[in-house]
Parts: sequence; structure tokens; C-alpha cells
Amino acid sequence: MSTPALVTTPLAAAYEYCAARTRRASSNFYWGFRLLTPERRRSLCAVYAFCRAADDIADEPGATADPERLLARWRAELDAVYRGRPRHPIGVALADTVERFAIAREHFEAVITGVETDLRRDRYETWEGDLAAYCHCVASSVGLIAIEIFGYQNPSARQYAVHLGLAFQLTNILRDVAEDARRGRIYLPREDLRRSGCPEEDVLAGHCTEAFRRVMAFECARAGEHYGRARFLLAEEDRPTLAPAEAMRLIYEQLLRRVMFRRYDVFGPKVRLTRPEKAGLAMAAWARPHLSFLYRLVG
Repeated sequence: MSTPALVTTPLAAAYEYCAARTRRASSNFYWGFRLLTPERRRSLCAVYAFCRAADDIADEPGATADPERLLARWRAELDAVYRGRPRHPIGVALADTVERFAIAREHFEAVITGVETDLRRDRYETWEGDLAAYCHCVASSVGLIAIEIFGYQNPSARQYAVHLGLAFQLTNILRDVAEDARRGRIYLPREDLRRSGCPEEDVLAGHCTEAFRRVMAFECARAGEHYGRARFLLAEEDRPTLAPAEAMRLIYEQLLRRVMFRRYDVFGPKVRLTRPEKAGLAMAAWARPHLSFLYRLVG
């Protein structure tokens, strides 16, 4: 696990460090990155590397004796980024990125707050104001950062990013139920579990009962609603620059469909897409605005 270093790193090397970290992660987001110009891609890699470093603290709490102290070091590095005195390679690249794209610090602070929540909680009572707030911190905030790098014209892009982030994180929660249960975590809201008649013990034991399927269907519908809101909020003039975000949307919506196709049994092999499937969806996201432009040109 990476911790803030005590020496500075040349800018080019810092960006390469972040790019290598992104490549190793094999994230679904990488396919959206591929649609960016080199400058914007490397900046998004810097953002991803920072968020991943923070998130890994919550995902691997046993890897360090004091995860909250390690997270505090990353908060200190973020402070150094915005004071122009970063030390870690991720911080060096991030300082250049936030200056180039005028990215507000509050979004990065929200990411850290979300990780703190993960360290302190393993249950959520409700969606509104509880799990939704967590999802906003760890996902919507990242979206609000990303659109500044992608570029946009219509202010509706900000709400587009918020709803897309909520949908992405819900999709991750739904496909990772088994993995989280093995760590003693349940992100499905207790309110929804009770409404569906699904005891927490069934989730922790990996029992795909009819009650579990009901709560999963409910949460899938909720995620679908946020994908729908995002699609509605995407202005036509922003489709070309936000094609990377649309690539991610297509990939994550397909993951959600796979969960539904399995009749919500997520206790077997993890729901995934193949590399060709991801590449095809990314190309579809890139092609749509460009083909629309050509049709208007010749029409």
C-alpha cells in the first residue's frame, strides 16, 4: 500500500507513476480513459491514482495497523497539493492537474470522507441521507472531478455526474455483495432488507433466497433510475467531450443487466464483462456523437 513519500518527484515521472497504477488496477474506468487526449488521460490517471490510494485503505484495513492514520497522511498530502508543495508522486501529478483544470478541493475532501465512513461503518439504515450520502462521496465526487477534465458547456453536466456516480456505486455494491459479506459488510440498506423480508444473516451466509432477490431487484431498479436521470441530463452539445463518461455508463449498465440476468444471484462467480465487450461499448460511446455530427453535416 502506497503512503505519501518524503521526497518530490519530477512531473513526467509522477504522471507515469499514476498511469502505471491505473493500468495495474484493470478498472472498468480505463476504457473511458482510452477516449481522452494524452493530456487529459494523464490527468485523469492522477485523479484515479489518488482515489484508489485512499480507497485501498478501506478495502484492505488489515494491511496496516492504523488505517485512519494512513488516511490522515493522504489528507495532509491533499493539503500539500493545494498549497503547491506535494511530496508523493501522486500528489505531484495531482497538483499539476488541479491547477490545469481548476478542480475544487471539496471534491477530493469528499472522497476522503467517504473512505472514513467505510472505516467506521459496515451497515447503512436507509438510502436517502445515509447510503446515498456515502455513494455521493466515493463516486459522485469523482464524477464531478472527471467532468472538469473531460470538459463541458451545459451546467446540467454537474447533475449528470452526480446521478452517474450514484448509479455506478450502486452497481458496484450489487455485484460485490458476496465479497463485502465476507468482510462482514452489508451496504444494502437495512430499511430495504426489512421491507423485503430478508434477514442480514442470509446475506452474510450467501443465501440467494426469494427475499434476497426482492431486495436486489429493488436496488437494481434504483440504480436504473439514476442511469435514466443521467441520460436525460446529458446535453447534446456535451456528448463529444463526455464520451468517456458515456463509455463508463454503457459498461456499468451492462454489468447491472448481468446481475439482473442472473436473477440476482451474485454469490457465484463475480459479474464481469470481457475485454472485447468493454472495448465495443467504449467504441459505441465514441461513435454516437461523431456519427450524429456527420449525419447533420450531410443532412
